[in-house]
Amino acid sequence: MSEILNKLSGQGVAIWLDDISRERLRTGNLEQLIRDKNVVGVTSNPTIFANALSKGDAYNAQLHDLAVRGVEVGEAVRAITTYDIRWAADVLRPVYDATGGVDGRVSLEVDPRLARESEKTIAEARALWWLVDRPNLMIKIPATVEGLPAITQALSEGISINVTLIFSLERYRAVMDAWLAGLEAAQAKGLNLASIESVASFFVSRVDTEIDKRLDKLGKPELKGKAGIANARLAYAAFEEVMNSERWQRLRAAGARPQRPLWASTGVKNPEYSDTMYVDQLVAPGTVNTMPEKTLDATADHANITGDTVRPFYEQAWNTMAALKDAGVDYDDVVKVLEDEGVEKFEASWNELLESVTKNLVP
Repeated sequence: MSEILNKLSGQGVAIWLDDISRERLRTGNLEQLIRDKNVVGVTSNPTIFANALSKGDAYNAQLHDLAVRGVEVGEAVRAITTYDIRWAADVLRPVYDATGGVDGRVSLEVDPRLARESEKTIAEARALWWLVDRPNLMIKIPATVEGLPAITQALSEGISINVTLIFSLERYRAVMDAWLAGLEAAQAKGLNLASIESVASFFVSRVDTEIDKRLDKLGKPELKGKAGIANARLAYAAFEEVMNSERWQRLRAAGARPQRPLWASTGVKNPEYSDTMYVDQLVAPGTVNTMPEKTLDATADHANITGDTVRPFYEQAWNTMAALKDAGVDYDDVVKVLEDEGVEKFEASWNELLESVTKNLVP
């Protein structure tokens, strides 16, 4: 095992892999990463599945059977993705058991075309929860305005949720409110709160990509590469506020567990930046960092884990955000653009997945 990854885990950061594929599963690679690289969870998204299907022959046998049976493309995609997620959940089950259900989690996203439709998102979340039928599953629901009531409803029914595509601090606070409301409704129904797990996926590198582009136009290059980390650090401050609230303390006393902040989009896009900056600069207890394998390998090799790199830097983060505003960066516009682009990108990947499966549904 990597000493660096051990240090990171020791700081209270859960290391999740931001990737899944049938090939990774059938070769035993995921088991190896759990054993050797401290991986305790897996996230997926439409782009990951589209990439997985475009490589190798791991899906050929199932695609052939689906074609012979005349299965419609939407149901075929569900069959393919839930197969991988069930398998991954079984591989991670020992971690789930060892951590009392906190980790060992696998995330599966609802059809991103439903991101602006609450009722359809709820129905899809229920269907996927039933189809996978594993206690260590998390259903991913986007943090759009329409996604918020779906998050509350799903949690109220005992469905564990990974809230995805969070960019703004204001929306993150709304996500935490939706999560608390869901737990309160679950408690009113008499459900076991300890069995309902949730994470809130706060995206990091995409914030820098968008803001850096604007800083170049504004002639302020000295502020580049700072926004993503500052934004995430302030998200953790907001998380701490909720953890100190009476509302949360009541739920905690009833057995509920925190909705952990999850740092997503941690692959560094700009080659001028350190390839581990979204790992070693976002170390805080009770967080999750979901990494592409390239970032995981870089972290294991040379990340600089020095302790908590979030809470001591709140003032610096506020100063960074103030400097960006003074430079002319419109934060509200940035996060709106990022949310819209995030939904569009996942929709495009989903359509690519549908097209790929459609081509193969010929007996």
